[in-house]
Amino acid sequence: MVERELLLTELKRGDRAAIATLPDDEALRSQCIRLGLSKGAAVRCLERLPGGTVVLESARQEIALGKVLAQRIGVSRALV
Repeated sequence: MVERELLLTELKRGDRAAIATLPDDEALRSQCIRLGLSKGAAVRCLERLPGGTVVLESARQEIALGKVLAQRIGVSRALV
């Protein structure tokens, strides 16, 4: 199995991944952590909305992230 790092905005509906990197900006990093998104957290893309919003499932909760924040979060996905 090979892992490839990509941006959260590159996930498609139904994709599963793990958070690999968070934004360097302290305020954005804190926002991610408050939402429960920390390094290693498992996520699943539930929906991609017009305008770039990404709806995720993580730890049995749904989280909607705007495009600006989602573009700054790296994820790793296992490829078979």
